[in-house]
Amino acid sequence: MTFGWKRSERLTSAVTGGPGKASIEIDGRELRLTNLDRVLYPETGFTKGDLIDYYAAVAPLLLPHLRDRPVTMRRFPDGVESEGFWEKHCPDHRPGWVKTASIESSSSSKGRVDYCLVNDVATLVWMANLGCIELHVSLARARRRKTPDFMVFDLDPGPPADILDCAETALLIHDTLAGQDLVSLAKVSGSKGIQVYVPLNGRASYDRTGGFAHSLARAFEQELPDQIVSRMTKSLRKGKILIDWSQNSEHKTTVSVYSMRARSTPSVSMPVGWERLEQALDRSDDSLLRFGPAEVLRRISGTDPFGAILELKQKLPG
Repeated sequence: MTFGWKRSERLTSAVTGGPGKASIEIDGRELRLTNLDRVLYPETGFTKGDLIDYYAAVAPLLLPHLRDRPVTMRRFPDGVESEGFWEKHCPDHRPGWVKTASIESSSSSKGRVDYCLVNDVATLVWMANLGCIELHVSLARARRRKTPDFMVFDLDPGPPADILDCAETALLIHDTLAGQDLVSLAKVSGSKGIQVYVPLNGRASYDRTGGFAHSLARAFEQELPDQIVSRMTKSLRKGKILIDWSQNSEHKTTVSVYSMRARSTPSVSMPVGWERLEQALDRSDDSLLRFGPAEVLRRISGTDPFGAILELKQKLPG
């Protein structure tokens, strides 16, 4: 791989002229980067060049989680204070080397959507250059659309509940799953909540994972009705944690681990250990559950703390 610049190198090694531009080569693929100095996060001055730098640096950990999964982009080419947009269809102006997966879709006039597949650094950098801040992925790979690799519980706080309340609920889910001999992992969403993942990597169907997740969510709602809700009705969610089990659907996506988020300041969906969740609760310190891109890059090493969701094989009980 010929990629791996530092910021100063990127802006001075341009083949083409003009500030904030660069022509680079990544694994033999040429890319023209533009508007690198455009500020995407006005509160901090974080630029598109910084976004590209982050995704290039985190690629070794991020790419295995994206590989062969249809990706929905959330783009903010003019920054997070502008109106961004979702993009499922891989842009027609994409380079020829960007791979796609054609997936049936009732929402498309063509009956299908050609999603981008982000299987390499060049495609990841190309997406970032489009102002794609967030990467949302399916729970299944394109070639096995009906078979999710994992189950997810998406925890969303209804104000005044917050991410610490999500942490408490995540720990309850973890303990319950452990009682059924199921390993689970957690990540902060990079926004308001937390997601708990159960690696499966077998032959489970969405009917099976969705049914299991729904049953567990309803059981928690019945046991702790003042703290937890399993229904999407907004009037029921005030001050409670929604356990969104409905993410376990072939038609839904979840923000990828290590994806940045389009908040007022740069934030990342980052794996968190159960001990850190307990520590945040003990200290009542939600800052322990918020990660910016610079902190993520300081924390990561050669080992992916979220790698088990891609490898560990488990079966749901019953």
